[in-house]
Amino acid sequence: MRSSLRRWRDWMLVISALALVWPLSAFGLEAYGRLGPPRGGFDAIVVAGCRMMPDGRPSRALARRVEGAVGLWSDGRAPVVVFTGGVGVSSTSEADGAAAYARSLGLPESAIRIEDRSHSTEENARFAAEVTNARRIVVVTDAYHAFRCRRVFGRHFEEAHSLGVVGPLLDRLPGMFREVVAVAWYALQGRL
Repeated sequence: MRSSLRRWRDWMLVISALALVWPLSAFGLEAYGRLGPPRGGFDAIVVAGCRMMPDGRPSRALARRVEGAVGLWSDGRAPVVVFTGGVGVSSTSEADGAAAYARSLGLPESAIRIEDRSHSTEENARFAAEVTNARRIVVVTDAYHAFRCRRVFGRHFEEAHSLGVVGPLLDRLPGMFREVVAVAWYALQGRL
């Protein structure tokens, strides 16, 4: 009986620690993403892929990423924007849907590069490096995803920075908590 109580107590301590560490980590990742990129110019702005809606419209998160990228481009921070992401639930690739939205915001065709094969952050980075000769980039993504993007893209580009965009808290929470697991998984695999 004592052994059983001790095991139960040990598990409760572990669960309590995780219940504290996980949210702190999630909000810490988001805080990092809100720091933004350094001043100065870049060779390219990269929009990390994100879900498209089944009807072919960008999700709200992807729309925010595109708006952030077009804002950087409008400020003269880079001459081109690389849109990444393959086909998911929509017949339109994430990259094509994002580029179409960017065109509607005034981004000219001459500033657009498309990478439409990727299905992960790792592939976003690897395939984006194949469609541009950029050395210094800034990746636009959700704030909670900015740390992992910067680290992963930094393995494929000489210098990588990130700009995290922020949406409503209820939209962000699932991704924030999922990102803690993704960062841990990438770290365990040596991909950060």
